[in-house]
Amino acid sequence: MKTQYKKAPEAKAATGQAQEMAECFDEFMEAFEAFRETNDERLAQVENQVSEDVVTVEKMNRINKTLDEQKSLMDNLLLKGKRPSTGASAVTSIAGIEHKNAFNDYVRGGREDGLRRYEQKALSYSNDADGGFLVPDETATEIGRRLALGSPIRAISGIQVVSSSLYRKPFAISGPATGWAAETEIRTETTAPALSELQFPTMELYAMPAATSQLLDDAAFDIDTWIAGEVEQAFAEQESAAFINGDGVNQPRGFLTHPTVDEANWSWGNLGTVATGNDGAFADEDASDTLIDTIYSLKSGHRQNANWVMNRKTQAEVRKLKDADGNYLWQAPAAPGQQANLMGFGIVEAEDMPDIAANSLSIAFGDFNRGYLIVDRAGVRVLRDPYSAKPYVLFYTTKRVGGGIQDFDAIKLVKFGTS
Repeated sequence: MKTQYKKAPEAKAATGQAQEMAECFDEFMEAFEAFRETNDERLAQVENQVSEDVVTVEKMNRINKTLDEQKSLMDNLLLKGKRPSTGASAVTSIAGIEHKNAFNDYVRGGREDGLRRYEQKALSYSNDADGGFLVPDETATEIGRRLALGSPIRAISGIQVVSSSLYRKPFAISGPATGWAAETEIRTETTAPALSELQFPTMELYAMPAATSQLLDDAAFDIDTWIAGEVEQAFAEQESAAFINGDGVNQPRGFLTHPTVDEANWSWGNLGTVATGNDGAFADEDASDTLIDTIYSLKSGHRQNANWVMNRKTQAEVRKLKDADGNYLWQAPAAPGQQANLMGFGIVEAEDMPDIAANSLSIAFGDFNRGYLIVDRAGVRVLRDPYSAKPYVLFYTTKRVGGGIQDFDAIKLVKFGTS
C-alpha cells in the first residue's frame, strides 16, 4: 500500500504563492505585448502624417497603467514571499535569550526590571528616560532586512553601521606623487596627500504602532514579527523620500538636493547632468541619444553596477522609446522577481523621484553603492506608552539614520531641459 504524505501548511502556502506569482508574471507579459502593439500602431499613425487616434492613445494609456499595476502586484508578492513565516526568531546565545525574554516582559506588561538587570549585567548604558530600551538584535536585524526590501534607494546604496551619532569619511583631494623607477634607482620622496572629509550625521526616525492589551496578553502573539511589520512601511516611506529629496535638516540629505552642473563642466561637489534638449520632454528626434550620453558619462568602473532610478510616470514615457533599429529600449523582466531594464541596466522604481516637467531631474543613473551612503546607528529603541491613547498601548519606536553623497562622480542625472 502506497503511503500518502501531506504537505505542511508552509509548503502549501509557498506552492500557492509561487503559482500566483507565475500567473501574475504571465499577465504582465501579455500586457506588455499588447502595449508594444498599440504603441507601434500609434507611431505608424504619426509616421503616416496622420494625427494620433484618440482611441489608440487611450488604449495605450490604459495598458500602460495595467503594466504598472501588475508590476506593483508582483513586487508585493515578492516582498511577501521574502518575509519570514510566523514564529519566534532564532536566538543562539544565552545573553540573547535573556534579552529577548526581558524585552517581551517589557512590551507585554511594562516590566522594566528584567531589561535593567540585563543591561547592568551586559555593562550597557543604552537606555535613558526618554529614549526607551534597545530591541533584541534579532528584531533590529529583521527591521533592517525588511527596510532593505521595502526602500528602493536603501536596496542599491552603500550602508555603514556606526555606534555614534556622526560618521566622518576622509577622502583625498589630491593623491600622492607617483612614478616609475628602475630597480636600483633612487626614489624621490613623495608628497603627502591632501585630505578632506565628508560628514554624515544620523537623525532620528520614528514610528508609533499601537496594540490592544488583549493582543499583548496573547501568548501566541510574536512580538518581534509584529514590531518589525508595524514599523516597516512607516520607516521605508520616510527613508525613501529623504534619500531622494531630504534637505539634511533633521533628516538625511537626498541626492537630488546636492548642487548640479552640466556634465561638460563637472567638478567635485556637484552632480553632473545630461540635458534632453527639450523643456519638459525627451528630444523630438533621437530621444535615446540622451540616455546613451548619460550611460557613457559614467566611468567604466561605475557602469558595472549602475541602475536607473525613476518614478512610475517617467517609466511609462520611457517604455515608448525605440532605438534606430525600431527596438524598444525598455525590456520587461526576464522572470518574476527580476528588474525591468533599460538599455541593459536595471530600473529601480522610486515614487519620490519627480515627474517629468520643465528642467526636472526625473531620471538618475549611476552606481549608488559607491555614490550614495546610508549611515545607520546601531540599535532600534522602543518606549512603551500605555497612557496617551487608552485603551491602546503605543510603542514609540525610533532608529537613527543619515545619508548623503559620498562619490559625486558615481551618479548622473537626466535634466528635461535645454541646458
